[in-house]
Amino acid sequence: MKLHFESDLPYQIEAVEAVCDLFRGQEVCRSVFTVTAQALAAADSQQSFEGKQFTEGGGVGNALQLIVDEELNENLQQVQLRNGLPPSLPLEASKPLDFTVEMETGTGKTYVYLRTVFELNQRYGFTKFVVVVPSVAIKEGVNKTLQITREHFEDDYPGAKGYEFFQYDSDKLGQVRNFASSPNIQIMVITVGAINKFGDEAAAQAEESDEARRREKSKNKMYRASEKTGGERPIDLIRQTRPILIVDEPQSVDGGIDGKGRKALAHMSPLCTLRYSATHVDKHHMVYRLDAVDAYEQRLVKQIEVAAATVQGGNNRPYVKLLAVTSKRGLISASIEVDRENAAGVVRRDTISVQDGFDLQQETGRALYADIRIGEIRAGSGKKGSGQFLELKVPGSEVFLRVGEAWGDVDASAVHREMIRRTIKEHLDKERRLRPLGVKVLSLFFVDEVAKYRQYDEQGNQVKGEYAVIFEEEYQRWARHPDYQSLFGEIDLAMAAGEVHNGYFSIDKKKVGGKTVEMLKDTSGTTAADDDTYNLIMRDKERLLSFESPLKFIFSHSALKEGWDNPNVFQICNFSTRETERWRRQTIGRGLRLCVNQRGERLRGFEVNTLTVIANESYQQFADNLQKDIEQDTGIRFGVVHDHEFAGIPVTLESGAVAPLGFEASKALWCHLHAQGYINDAGKGGGKVQDALRTALRTGTLQLPAEYESQRPQIEAVLKKLSGRLEVKNADDRKPVAVRKSVLLSPDFQALWDHIKHKTTYRVEFDNEKLVERCIQALDEAPPIARTRLEWRKADMAIGKAGVEAALRSVSEPIALYEEGIELPDVLTELQDRTQLTRKTITRILTESIRLNDFKRNPQQFIELAADAINRCKRFALVDGIKYVRLGDEHYYAQALFESEELSGYLRNLVLDTEKSVYEHVVYDSPTERDFAESLERNEAVRVYAKLPGWFKVPTPLGTYNPDWAMLVTRDGQERLYFVVETKGSLFDDELRAREGAKIKCGTAHFAALADEGADAARYVRARSVEDVFAGMPDRGQ
Repeated sequence: MKLHFESDLPYQIEAVEAVCDLFRGQEVCRSVFTVTAQALAAADSQQSFEGKQFTEGGGVGNALQLIVDEELNENLQQVQLRNGLPPSLPLEASKPLDFTVEMETGTGKTYVYLRTVFELNQRYGFTKFVVVVPSVAIKEGVNKTLQITREHFEDDYPGAKGYEFFQYDSDKLGQVRNFASSPNIQIMVITVGAINKFGDEAAAQAEESDEARRREKSKNKMYRASEKTGGERPIDLIRQTRPILIVDEPQSVDGGIDGKGRKALAHMSPLCTLRYSATHVDKHHMVYRLDAVDAYEQRLVKQIEVAAATVQGGNNRPYVKLLAVTSKRGLISASIEVDRENAAGVVRRDTISVQDGFDLQQETGRALYADIRIGEIRAGSGKKGSGQFLELKVPGSEVFLRVGEAWGDVDASAVHREMIRRTIKEHLDKERRLRPLGVKVLSLFFVDEVAKYRQYDEQGNQVKGEYAVIFEEEYQRWARHPDYQSLFGEIDLAMAAGEVHNGYFSIDKKKVGGKTVEMLKDTSGTTAADDDTYNLIMRDKERLLSFESPLKFIFSHSALKEGWDNPNVFQICNFSTRETERWRRQTIGRGLRLCVNQRGERLRGFEVNTLTVIANESYQQFADNLQKDIEQDTGIRFGVVHDHEFAGIPVTLESGAVAPLGFEASKALWCHLHAQGYINDAGKGGGKVQDALRTALRTGTLQLPAEYESQRPQIEAVLKKLSGRLEVKNADDRKPVAVRKSVLLSPDFQALWDHIKHKTTYRVEFDNEKLVERCIQALDEAPPIARTRLEWRKADMAIGKAGVEAALRSVSEPIALYEEGIELPDVLTELQDRTQLTRKTITRILTESIRLNDFKRNPQQFIELAADAINRCKRFALVDGIKYVRLGDEHYYAQALFESEELSGYLRNLVLDTEKSVYEHVVYDSPTERDFAESLERNEAVRVYAKLPGWFKVPTPLGTYNPDWAMLVTRDGQERLYFVVETKGSLFDDELRAREGAKIKCGTAHFAALADEGADAARYVRARSVEDVFAGMPDRGQ
């Protein structure tokens, strides 16, 4: 396969122009070496020597003719203004010239900086370029790109034909001399380690001054003279050329706090340094930015979707996950996730804080955690608390958890099988759709241990690990499925299953059974051993993309770091549960590139390019954590308006010319938005978007100064991208509701309140035998008990200026997980604790029920279901025999509570400006309540009414009950009737929820008890409308 490269992509052209325009105005070199230049020109095909400087030894170097702190600085400001970037500090001639280009992974960063080389040569005659990379892996990738783009660049830049590139090799120093002396374009690719790994000039001088060390063969070849370079030191030859350095992934090159990498770059005396990455740490004079949001919005990378594995109905094994370790004032604690029993007796996954010695059975309220205690908690030190861990003391052993690691829960093998199965299904679905387009689909698995994919027997022979065995079993199952017959035809599935997958791992040579065997090993992705992995993948890049290769599924342990991306990866499955730094963004980065077909042509559009991440966390967690990864990686502040945000907006001048709005005008506009309350001051020249701005944009009421009105559409477009969606309910919508004192203090309302304000207590009587029979029946009729199940929830990830949003698209049918070795709890003790019935009664209920065998299917779910059924029957038995008694005259709800207890409601749920209500507005919860309130206002017979607030409560065995309304009605203008009304959409008990119906039954008994105390007591009624209340009014005299 031959990859095809496009030269007309606007965003790549903009990135190239941003760098080239820095040197606008660079003139032809006119120096004392002109004679030398003419002599060389006569013997060389390249006639242009602009921007070159010739050394006395015949070397050719770059030359800068612009005045740094004037012309170059002016160019920099113009480039930043054009690209909407904040202005940086002025350039100084005495300091290194560093310029930054930020490009999201998968958008062609390597292609862009190589094209910049040829454009700089064509415009200004620069010829000497050094590409500095952090690792051998990326060096191999750059070299591969140089090889496969040669024909493309020589077609686009005919004057560059004959250009040379090479990988620096300390054993081939003649290439360095050629680099210095050749007038052609020279591109050296070098790792930062090759510059200073074995020391610098000081180390070389120390070797030279020590006679014994001078005789030894030195590895410090960069800084020592060599015959291969004509007696010159390689570093001196490079320096004299004043190369333009191109740093690929500078955050990995610079060398952290000690800055060894930065010092190595300075040793080369560059004309300037161009720094390219998606994740810069130090942003020196940014000239172009295409960040994660830009790339996604412009569809320059794949759309991202997540298939999230959600386990339901488990909780049959103890589970602990370490979330964080903190140390405050010498007190070390840990935040862990456990399965905890709540007050209702239901087990939920919850976060708790623990310290050394905590007993988890006591903390969770579950016997399942018996003898599991917290041991040592170490806060750690070093980079990002790398030494943090928690010791978990379990029966007969200890478990050490690092942040993000979990112990227990459902059987991991069962979940991993379903993840592999789902990855294969997603792969086959895409293959069926994309194969006719000439696209070969690839899937990538990141395994937690190499041994789970590949092992070795005593003779050193390869043996399939757990994941390899599961993969082949599930692949063969899907291959027989009717939906995928078109993909397989007459293929021998037993043979095909073994050919479509392979592992790319680091290799370790060991002696096994008397022979040397290459064994695969676990690595972090950042070690020298990982270079084996990346080199292998890079060499196979085109073969992997071809239909001729059967390999489609790639297993790797740590192909996460920079340097390996394959455009046709459409599925990524990550088995690791450990929260390694930025793993989501790094994982996605391996599959973001737009795919290519068999002709090497790139295909565009989300309908073709969708990357599916198979994850073992919820899709919302994935989206939230991905946003955090992007913020940490790129410095993007989602939902923040920066003061330079509007600088690049085009403005038409009086002369008709078009110019950018400019930094000062942009900052003035930012200050206006801040003064209007649209944004707050978030520091660093940024303002966090407020709901007031979202509302103004939604309603078209954004206030702008008059001088910005002509740019309103562009300004609003920028702000809409940054603002995101307005929440359906937000703090600004909520409004306090005041009391209407004219009603509250009126004689009518005083009379109404006197009829309903008194409190009651209740007592109950029930038949024990009847209760047991009801419990047996309720348990028999309870929903079926399911095994622990896994459900796939697929969601689209949308990355915008306002943040990462997840939108649920589909939910799979539940998949049963078959777990082995679940320890059965003491069901009698568990139910006794939850129901307070005797063991004898519980034994009878269970043995006479037909559901006892379900206990083994899912113990925790059975216990929760049985406890709920028994407690429900208990409550209803209590309600059936309930009797309310009014308490003494001193026990009542004071009318003053209307003023002292605050009431508020959402604007969308208010009947505004009522006149007969005790509140100025009525807060409603349903359309039925809204219509009822409006009817009360219109009905002339209604004198006053109240939507009873939440503090007005009637005690019941099922919890407190809050009736809906109290109202005073007159008949014929004379007789006064008092009502407490419950409004429901249905008046029939069987259509109300059982619990709600039982509470209403208690309410009826409560107000009946008050009615026994007086002849004109309030009547308690259930109604759908005001008309229902009047229809139920007693005849006169009753």
